[in-house]
Amino acid sequence: MTTELIVSGMTCGHCETAVKNALKDVPGVEDVRVDLKGGSAAVEGNVDAQALIAAVTEEGYGAQVRQ
Repeated sequence: MTTELIVSGMTCGHCETAVKNALKDVPGVEDVRVDLKGGSAAVEGNVDAQALIAAVTEEGYGAQVRQ
């Protein structure tokens, strides 16, 4: 299952890496692709979207599920 997130607040490669690592640490995540320029992340795995949002916001960025 793929969960698409809109991520706000990313401005550089460090931000992109921080978001990617935070999402990878969520249990059940199998793969993560973060698009700095597009302000998005695609997460593969059987995981709750709220857990993904919480992981991103704990790093200091905004996140919401892409509808």
